[in-house]
Amino acid sequence: MSTFEFLFQGILVAMQPMNLLYAFVGVTLGTAVGVLPGIGPALTVALLLPVTYKLDPAGSLIMFAGIYYGGMYGGSTTSILLNTPGESASIVTALEGNKMARAGRGGPALATAAIGSFVAGLIATLGLAFIAPYIVKLALIFGPREYFALMVLAFVTVSSAFGDSALRGLTSLFIGFALAMVGIDQQTGQARLSFGVPDLLDGVEVTTLAVAMFAIGETLYIAAQGNRGEEKVEAVRGSLWMTAQDWSRSWKAWLRGTLIGFPIGAMPAGGAEIGTFLSYATEKRLAKNPEEFGHGAIEGVAGPEAANNASAAGTLVPLLTLGLPTTATAAIMLAGFQQYGLQPGPLLFANNPQIVWGLIASLLIANAMLLVLNLPLIGLWVRLLTIPKPWLYAGILLFATLGTIGANPSVFELGMLLAFGVLGYIMRLFGYPIAPAVVGLILGPLAEQQLRRALAISQGDVTTLVMSPIAAGLLIVAAAAFIIPLILRLRGRGEVLSQLAANED
Repeated sequence: MSTFEFLFQGILVAMQPMNLLYAFVGVTLGTAVGVLPGIGPALTVALLLPVTYKLDPAGSLIMFAGIYYGGMYGGSTTSILLNTPGESASIVTALEGNKMARAGRGGPALATAAIGSFVAGLIATLGLAFIAPYIVKLALIFGPREYFALMVLAFVTVSSAFGDSALRGLTSLFIGFALAMVGIDQQTGQARLSFGVPDLLDGVEVTTLAVAMFAIGETLYIAAQGNRGEEKVEAVRGSLWMTAQDWSRSWKAWLRGTLIGFPIGAMPAGGAEIGTFLSYATEKRLAKNPEEFGHGAIEGVAGPEAANNASAAGTLVPLLTLGLPTTATAAIMLAGFQQYGLQPGPLLFANNPQIVWGLIASLLIANAMLLVLNLPLIGLWVRLLTIPKPWLYAGILLFATLGTIGANPSVFELGMLLAFGVLGYIMRLFGYPIAPAVVGLILGPLAEQQLRRALAISQGDVTTLVMSPIAAGLLIVAAAAFIIPLILRLRGRGEVLSQLAANED
């Protein structure tokens, strides 16, 4: 069957009344939680992961896609009106968007962010639909050594791409490896690192670790900061609609941001942060009035927001086709798949085409829902920004606890939630990224299984791991993944830091 036929079947799945309801609930919840200050898409998806636990796999993943896109969009509202980026990819949006809000142009800033997100999400999702089958055809010829090399690439990617230090990323990754060793050995059936505790024989639940480290750890970290004064929410004054000049200045930035963000998001060493920095630098170079940058240039909102959302769709390319998470949010989504016994990769397209194509089609529907939902309800989202932080983070603690109880009603599981939450707080306190630990727990057992299979086939000959051209190529890319993010990040950040310095002067 052709891509058009698969996509049409996926649309039929996504257009079923219950699945449309799941998508609507997902984008609404994702936007509502994503708008809240200090909460990025990864925390949003982790916090709402238990909500989807009791649904059927197709409905759950469709709601998950809505939560993902809604959380990505919600961060722009916080950045523009509160000058509080929920994640590093929203820094550039805050830089120009908040200046527009202070100048009484918060409406056009929010509008160009919403429409740019829609345009980028639409183009990038179509790109995902047409690129994914070709990557799947390549991945279907993978053997154990190729899969192990792919896992090495994933480990290197998350270690080097998250945080400012590759060493800290590796440390976080090995914490995940250690947790992945807990439970029953898949090959021998022997108990490992369970310390005689029966509850540990099934291993550490990915959902518990993700919710604990992202939600509980973040809450403890924010609470430890104390009261730093009230944050001022810029009111949306004047019309929400963009003028003809705003449209003429935005549409090219949307397209350029999409073209920059999607391929970078799909790269193993990509990520939304790099795309937004490069988009901002590109718009500043191409602008007819570059002196407006730093004072509220609408291109500085349109381009990076489009790049951010295109990158969000781009990260689904390696996630769905290879099982390779390249962002913290993608790592949580991988956990969402695995809670239904689904492993993203080429076999997912072969064994569960209805689910995966329904998911891709639901991204198109969720994207349209976001546009229709967000523009009329901007006033409601602004009111959410005024929720006092003690109430907000107390609610997060309650929601995370209830979600964990609903997914696994066990006192021991609640104890693990608290313990991992404290671990997440300590890691955050000392600047260790969280995502590598989650990826280590998810992919560690898979990497171990493929390595042992490869060594069994080769009768213990380690050199055969690099004899395959594909495996050797993946390992070379893994080595390059240490270098490429540093170069791109330094280049993009140089532009932003120079702009910040100019603003301070």
